[in-house]
Amino acid sequence: MKKIAIIGKPNVGKSSLFNRLIKERDAITSEVAGTTRDFKKRVISIEDREALLIDTGGLDSTSSQLFQNVTEQSLKMAEQSDIIIYMVDGRLLPDDEDRRLFHRLQKSGKKIALVVNKLDNEKLEEAIWEFYSFGVEEIFPLSISHNRKVSRLVEWIRDQLDLPSEEREEQTETTQEEIAVSIIGRVNVGKSSLLNALIKSDRAIVSPVAGTTIDPIDEVIEVEGRKIRFVDTAGIRRRGKIEGIEKYALLRTEKMLERSDIALLVLDASEDFAELDEKIGGLVEKHRLGVAIVLNKWDKRKYEYSEAIQLVRDKFKFLYFAPIITVSALTYQRVHKIYDLIVRIYQNYSRRIPTSQINRVIEDAILRHSLPAPKGRVLKIYYATQFDTSPPQFALIMNRPKLLHFSYKRYLINRIRDEFDFEGSPIVLIAKGKNRGEREEIESDEVEDG
Repeated sequence: MKKIAIIGKPNVGKSSLFNRLIKERDAITSEVAGTTRDFKKRVISIEDREALLIDTGGLDSTSSQLFQNVTEQSLKMAEQSDIIIYMVDGRLLPDDEDRRLFHRLQKSGKKIALVVNKLDNEKLEEAIWEFYSFGVEEIFPLSISHNRKVSRLVEWIRDQLDLPSEEREEQTETTQEEIAVSIIGRVNVGKSSLLNALIKSDRAIVSPVAGTTIDPIDEVIEVEGRKIRFVDTAGIRRRGKIEGIEKYALLRTEKMLERSDIALLVLDASEDFAELDEKIGGLVEKHRLGVAIVLNKWDKRKYEYSEAIQLVRDKFKFLYFAPIITVSALTYQRVHKIYDLIVRIYQNYSRRIPTSQINRVIEDAILRHSLPAPKGRVLKIYYATQFDTSPPQFALIMNRPKLLHFSYKRYLINRIRDEFDFEGSPIVLIAKGKNRGEREEIESDEVEDG
């Protein structure tokens, strides 16, 4: 599949073009220069042809070290692509720095187009001749915000693509087998460093500046025939500390969690755990995700192993089923073990138990601890069955579902866990009436430690 990189200085409309081509509002757009600091990738389809579209960070080599890193990463990504869309602001005079960077990319030998954006009317478009000084034939004067002359650029992109339909079908099938893993945590716990260590590449911009990652970054790797899509979400602050465009980052993080199978909850082992860590862990509970707790910066740990584990268990009782792993993204210590952990959690998250086996466990649990009889009313469970996966969801068909106390449901969930390996996965247990369709729901997240 061919790669298309959108590149240019901050605030020229790169993310707006990205959203237009993918036909949804995915990349964050803002008048704030430097909103996009990492790459955003999506597969697009133009008629019968597909490509991987990449929205890069803004080119700004005159600013801070952070933005210089963004610039170099963006140029590197463009040079590795098949098609380059270089964007400039048509309301401004051509810039010598733009010319220099454009000529550098021209030398890569890739197909390159100069897109002159923000030409909202014919009078503004009269200045297009000034941009012919870039020495390129493919110039596209347009306005993304007004959808003016964008179609000509789309047609040019289509003509550069020649992906066979057979390969496209194969990629669609492969995508369905991916494990979607979100990396979540508060700011500066090392999420971007962990992503880089997992994919063995400097994919995410790493900086001590809080809020460096705003758009979620995703990258797919293959481990022993299994594709894993990692998403490094934006660091989350306390609500009162969220500034400017970071409020969009929080919304985008929630959106990515909705599409995920597993969350890696990253904590900073070099300092005490914060109340915000617990609230972020609550997002895992909300979205019913498989989960592993990653204690990062273990090379600078504040507590020894047994004490640190106990502190995590005390703090995250609602994630009692989550495995804990200690790593150092900086030194790569134990990072390789996360791959096997993800695969194992995903297997448990998508596990299906035969009806006969789950009924045997429930019957044995009732023999060990009889069903309660609230106010003398007898409760009966006729049978149990698993009706869904991801996460595993079980139904108890019974006579008075509303009278089954949550503590007994918690007991049944623990018995299911004793019999089957559901480590890292929540369990949903529903009590349902046999005839009237009465329903109550409990998630394993409600089960207290022990």
